[in-house]
Amino acid sequence: MKNTIKNLAIVALVAFTAFSFTNIKAEKKEIKLDKSKVVWKGYKVTGSHEGTVNIKSGFLNFESDKLVGGEFVMDMATLVSTDLEGEYKGKLEGHLKSDDFFGVEKHPTASLVFTKVVASGKNAYTVTGNLTIKGKTNPITFTMSIYGNKATASLKVDRTKFGVEYNSTSFFENLKDKAIYDEFDLVSDLEF
Repeated sequence: MKNTIKNLAIVALVAFTAFSFTNIKAEKKEIKLDKSKVVWKGYKVTGSHEGTVNIKSGFLNFESDKLVGGEFVMDMATLVSTDLEGEYKGKLEGHLKSDDFFGVEKHPTASLVFTKVVASGKNAYTVTGNLTIKGKTNPITFTMSIYGNKATASLKVDRTKFGVEYNSTSFFENLKDKAIYDEFDLVSDLEF
């Protein structure tokens, strides 16, 4: 009789433990598109340019208030320059949307899908994800910070990994002051 009670207690404990861990569900928090912002900055020998690009859709997944995943889609047609005005602004935006750079007509969106999230400190996470630009996907790792219902992240992107080779010294020689550096920055301020 004692063995039967002991066995039932063990079975109940195992079932309770298994049930406890299988009920953890990720909470999907949609990004508030009108309150979130992504800023890009590209560098060249003679200076830099910056602007914004809109998020088309996005969410972050949490388990027990800890970041565990996320996914974003960027609307590449909204790519604009914020450091120029008039004719030069229009020329830069048109060139960035052309096949020389992001080929927006053929590739209207870019995406980022989180594949691994590791806590790296209080409110900080090291995120690895698959970034897709111009139909090419490459892994990227960056830091994301979460404070309440806000998140910030800063990514360094090597454009040449996505077929954006225009005036890259990695592919062309003797560019002199026409050279554009391979890496550009993306800085996001998100609200969910």
